[in-house]
Amino acid sequence: MRNVLTLLFALLLVACQPNNPNSFKIEGLKEPVEIIRDEWGLNHIYAENQHDLFFAQGYAAAKDRLFQFEIWRRQATGTVAEILGERELKRDIGTRLFKFRGDMTEEMNHYHDDGVEIITAYTNGVNAYIEEALKNPESLPIEFKALNIKPQKWTPEVVISRHQGLLGNIGQELTTGRAVAAVGAQKVKELSWFHPKQPNLDLDESITAEMLSKDILELYNAYRKSVRFLPEDVKPEYRKSEGLAQLLKQPKVKEDSFALGSNNWVVSGTKMADGNTYMANDPHRTIAVPSLRYMAHLVAPGWNVIGGGEPEIPGISIGHNEYGAWGLTVFRTDGEDLYVYDINPENPNQYRYNGEWRDMETITESIPVKGQEAQTVTLHYTHHGPVAFIDEDLNKAYAVRCAWLEPGGSPYLASLRMDQAKTWEEFREACNYSHIPGENMIWADKKGNIGWQAVGIAPLRRNFSGMIPVPGDGRYEWDSYLPIVEKPNDLNPTSGFIGTANQNVTPAEYTEWDAIGFSWSDPYRGDRVNEVLDKGNSMNMEDMKALQVDYLSIPARNLVPHLQKISFEGKAVEALALLDGWNFKLNPDSKAAAIYNEWEKELRSLASEQIIPKEAKPYISSLQLKKVEDWLLNPNIEFGNSAKLNRNTIMASAFKSAVANLTKKLGEDMNNWQYGQANYKHIYMEHALSNAVDIGTSEMLDLGPLPRGGNAYTPGSTGGNLNQSSGASFRMIINTGDWDAAIGTNGPGQSGNPESPFYSNLFEPWAKDQYFPVYYSKSKIEEHKAEKVVLEPKK
Repeated sequence: MRNVLTLLFALLLVACQPNNPNSFKIEGLKEPVEIIRDEWGLNHIYAENQHDLFFAQGYAAAKDRLFQFEIWRRQATGTVAEILGERELKRDIGTRLFKFRGDMTEEMNHYHDDGVEIITAYTNGVNAYIEEALKNPESLPIEFKALNIKPQKWTPEVVISRHQGLLGNIGQELTTGRAVAAVGAQKVKELSWFHPKQPNLDLDESITAEMLSKDILELYNAYRKSVRFLPEDVKPEYRKSEGLAQLLKQPKVKEDSFALGSNNWVVSGTKMADGNTYMANDPHRTIAVPSLRYMAHLVAPGWNVIGGGEPEIPGISIGHNEYGAWGLTVFRTDGEDLYVYDINPENPNQYRYNGEWRDMETITESIPVKGQEAQTVTLHYTHHGPVAFIDEDLNKAYAVRCAWLEPGGSPYLASLRMDQAKTWEEFREACNYSHIPGENMIWADKKGNIGWQAVGIAPLRRNFSGMIPVPGDGRYEWDSYLPIVEKPNDLNPTSGFIGTANQNVTPAEYTEWDAIGFSWSDPYRGDRVNEVLDKGNSMNMEDMKALQVDYLSIPARNLVPHLQKISFEGKAVEALALLDGWNFKLNPDSKAAAIYNEWEKELRSLASEQIIPKEAKPYISSLQLKKVEDWLLNPNIEFGNSAKLNRNTIMASAFKSAVANLTKKLGEDMNNWQYGQANYKHIYMEHALSNAVDIGTSEMLDLGPLPRGGNAYTPGSTGGNLNQSSGASFRMIINTGDWDAAIGTNGPGQSGNPESPFYSNLFEPWAKDQYFPVYYSKSKIEEHKAEKVVLEPKK
């Protein structure tokens, strides 16, 4: 209610002063810039030149997301321990170990021919707002006050950081290697869902289980984890009591990494009622407050692009310009490998390569640590890359080779070239610069074209799979990189649509398999998208919306009929009856959805418990649902001579457990078993500071709970946890024939400041799967403005 009243007040204020926009003088601008904020919080930036455009984007984004920007800066620079103490030292060491240390001019100009100007202007704009905020510290968002810190200046090195990118599979590589050492390559293949090719998982004879047993990736994992705060980090007047903090600590359930992902599709005008091409995209990432994504509209000579991207980088990653629209999902690309070296017993700074001892390169860093003297650390590098771990007992060193440390490895920045593409050919050329992450880029334009290009820097491994650690002695090397435009692609297929959802979409006739991975997300979201688009004709925007938030579960459709052939007793009979005639949709108000979801979870758990050998359980804790479903639908594969009986026993046992679980969680009365509710499937957005601050402050920061539908395997993806931890906070659907018809979501809001009316204004509509218009024409934007400001150069 607070945010609604604040927003109404802001709108009333603007309405009373329509011809008197706020004007601010900013040092660093060349000409005036107009920023119109619409009633949903999206900034439309109008500049007279490119420099001022990106200066203003940085200024406006920093104003909205100042605390998010400061934590990003500290993660990017390895200075988190400076505010949180020694517990974050290993994060900072990891950050500095994996820092890009190449030529910055080459790096910035990779993303755009004017990359140096654009990125520098952006950081100068960020710094201009930081200077403004520091002049009035009382205006800083509450997080700064609670932590007793102030924002610090940015440099271009912060923008090009890789710390939050979707980088590769190094964690899977190590655990797969450990599993192979425990139970053998063949058993690991049986437990995994590798396709369409089978990887070589045979460990080199020189690598033993003992060599893989220690915490080899500790620094890498510390570098990549999100920042969380403890009560001792905040000032006493904001601090949560220790007892309450312990009481509120809830174990975080780790989601299946293969269940995370995104959806996108483009549809030809031949399948749409209005004859226009459409682009739809809903990237699925961590659900957070503030939102991971940030929306903007950038207008200047040569630029007129609108959409969303990471708040801390210039440009637009997903959206449209005057000519076409584009979006992305992950195309799994393995850009990391773990190398194991012998080190010289006489000189621990040397490693063996091609039969000779080579010196490691070393870099010394001084890391500030709160409450103590700065720590001096020495970082080691082989010619393959950063040395993540040195085992002095075994005389071994372990380096991570990272394709993303090549120039151009900063996530999403290559979108700058896409933002100005006028044709499919120009867009595809821009894709050739998109190194990270591996993505399915799709395109739809006003001329009627739809296209797809897989992107991402892709090492060519001619004699190994990249799925397990290998010796670093010179026998396992990358054979350069595959040119990105030679990755899978398509243009104007006869089907009239292209859809991707992180499943394997590589054509069978593709030849460059050495650059294609073996692990993919479960196919259910992609299968459902393709099913709907294939059947659809004369579709419209409402059909596109319905598919983006579609909660039909293909696994439910496949598995429930087999369950209904099994006899039960007691409460399970009543629960089974609720599945009779169910439409297989995980809608928030559905009791059948809750019963099925709990059963699906128990099926995976029980199958994993029974099928994964004890020796492999520390490394393979659960199975992909697709693997479990294949075994259940084809029981002879796994369940032996009494296959159907054994399959039915597992199904029945899992169902009884599911009913017992729901009875315990939701009570005896099944009328209270609806899927979407605070006690079952919901969204509660918890701020990073929430468990550190007092109740009053956390109530200001946190949002929810609100009921949700779907799960990790429905197009309307809401992740595998009961409190939604992943999914699409940001969505766009674009009609290339009418740019003003575009719609979007970006929950919970554009701003990261809890005192802003745009902090949570989009939260409830997003949770209810509602969209807002993403206007492009200035007349429409003026019609729906909440405020207008003019930034003027300070003479």
